[in-house]
Amino acid sequence: MSGYPYRLTTGHTPTLGLIVLQVDETIEQDFRRLLAPEQVKLHVSRVPSGAELTPDTIAGMEAELAPAAALLPPAAHFDAVGYACTSGTTLIGAARVHALVAQAVQTRAVTDPLTAALAAIDALGLRQVGIVSPYVASVAGPIRRAFETGGINVPATVSFGEEVEARVARIDPVSIADAARDLARDTALDGLFLSCTNLRTLDIIPTLEAELGLPVLSSNQVLCWHMAKLAGIDAGRQAPGRIFAPGR
Repeated sequence: MSGYPYRLTTGHTPTLGLIVLQVDETIEQDFRRLLAPEQVKLHVSRVPSGAELTPDTIAGMEAELAPAAALLPPAAHFDAVGYACTSGTTLIGAARVHALVAQAVQTRAVTDPLTAALAAIDALGLRQVGIVSPYVASVAGPIRRAFETGGINVPATVSFGEEVEARVARIDPVSIADAARDLARDTALDGLFLSCTNLRTLDIIPTLEAELGLPVLSSNQVLCWHMAKLAGIDAGRQAPGRIFAPGR
């Protein structure tokens, strides 16, 4: 039997890779809402992660990060690859995360929610940012310190004190919005950051921005914004928040 002749397509569609925690139930859905499928190709890999997020489980994830990145399609030409864990980046270190990903997959750029958040804060000119986090102090505290190391004043934070990732994905967005309102009411801020890729934040951002008169950023939102920016594309029409305003 002879092979039927065929042609290969040419040209390049912007291509993004996302390395998602095994336990994360939120960010992949958010990215598919934010990015138009006709505009960009999105490939997702999963990295093993513990049912509870602690400094120890995050340290173990560091060893699995390069193998997870290597499972992204090797023939794809990636414009950007993102490691989708805010606290993981904080405790492993952004430079280390980027090096591990870059050694395993061919990509023009690597980013993460912490790097993306700092870039978004800079783009918006924010200096006093409050943080809402789901985690216990040993995980939430380093995120605050990472912001402060990046030159951002964090006057106050609020956390739900949760360790179990399955519960984080099910925290009611109303509770997240209430925590953000309380933080903004009690502290002088010029912006808010809702930390964690497993929190469901997209639908509350427009309401909070309108109500509080402040830019509201979240891990998934800023990671998508930064990856799209690195790839030279715009996010879809459903992208929420001031960070997606033209020119950002």
